Amino acid sequence: MPWDTLSPITLNWCPDKIDSLYSYLGIQDTKGFIVLKDGKIVLEKYFGTFTKDSLWYWASAGKTITSFLVGKAQEENYLSITDTTSSYLGNGWTNCPLLKERKITIQNQLTMTTGLDDLVPDNHCTIDTCLNYIADAGTRWAYHNAPYTLLEDVINNATNLSINNYTQAKLKSPTGMDGLWFTSGYDNVYASTPRSMARFGLLAQNDFIWNGDTLLNDTAYRHQMVNTSQSLNQSYGYLWWLNGKSSFMVPTIPFVFPGSLCPKSPSDIFSGIGKNGQLVSISKSKGLVMVRMGNNVNNNEVPFVLLDSIWSKLNAAMCLNTGIEANTTSTAISIYPNPANDILYFRSNENIRYSGIVSSYDGKEILRFEDSSSIDISSLSKGIYFLRIQMKNDSRVIRFIKQ
Repeated sequence: MPWDTLSPITLNWCPDKIDSLYSYLGIQDTKGFIVLKDGKIVLEKYFGTFTKDSLWYWASAGKTITSFLVGKAQEENYLSITDTTSSYLGNGWTNCPLLKERKITIQNQLTMTTGLDDLVPDNHCTIDTCLNYIADAGTRWAYHNAPYTLLEDVINNATNLSINNYTQAKLKSPTGMDGLWFTSGYDNVYASTPRSMARFGLLAQNDFIWNGDTLLNDTAYRHQMVNTSQSLNQSYGYLWWLNGKSSFMVPTIPFVFPGSLCPKSPSDIFSGIGKNGQLVSISKSKGLVMVRMGNNVNNNEVPFVLLDSIWSKLNAAMCLNTGIEANTTSTAISIYPNPANDILYFRSNENIRYSGIVSSYDGKEILRFEDSSSIDISSLSKGIYFLRIQMKNDSRVIRFIKQ
């Protein structure tokens, strides 16, 4: 089925900023990039020898497909997400005491709250000896691939169909998506063309309705997929990452960070985010779906910094400031540049100097500054940090990136 297109000029987007966006994507080793506006292609760019017909892996962005499939299986009465995982995998699928294992439900797998130890040598390992008890299910959030991967076996055993056959029947045939699941080590990975990822993003944007056909009727499940699903990590739904929440958690670090996951992005985006920058990101309020496939020099498991950077440049291409930080006017101080290489400067309405601390993502103090208008961050490793600035009767925490 051919795609309808829209010219960015008719939308009054900024051509020079589109060129800057494409240049940034090229530097980041992007393979394919698509932006839909109200279901029509506005931007579509491929890099090197990659084309619209090339296949690429989704990595953890494919978790969003699994979320849909679990919801569909529940709708068809094959399972309930409140069922214990042992009901479908049998006793002893973990290395936990049996009573602890039986506390783990499908919903815990969807929300990353199984209580299994994610800090084992290989948290992709699905063998029972790799799945160790660390906390009761539902009491701890940790981004853990192995319990997620085992949702495939839950679906297979519940439906008596392979995950490829179930995906074909419930998703690919109705939407015209291409692609397939394949095994890579312990992981089960989806691969498709970029346009098929865009189709899935459009489906999610439209509440899983395709050409008038509702593919997932369970409104409660649909709502929970893309809204806060538990009290531990406000920015996680059912295998979807959420923006615009008051706090968030990240993989491997048992720490809750204040603020929004992607502060320069539209507050309502919900996203599938995979290693090396496999991205499908949706803003219902803007009518936008953004897809990015490729590699990424930082090799991050969940590269939400790349997601935020792309949205920031896409905002500029649309001649808009739609980010959360751009709309914040209640604070009197900001920092620049952000991202920064060497020096981070303070900017405010008052000609004063500030004191405070810089901390790492896990809350460890890195450096302290006094009575200053700038900070030398040249010695810091590349990454994300928090800057706590002390003001007269208050303090402000700002997230920044060291390039």
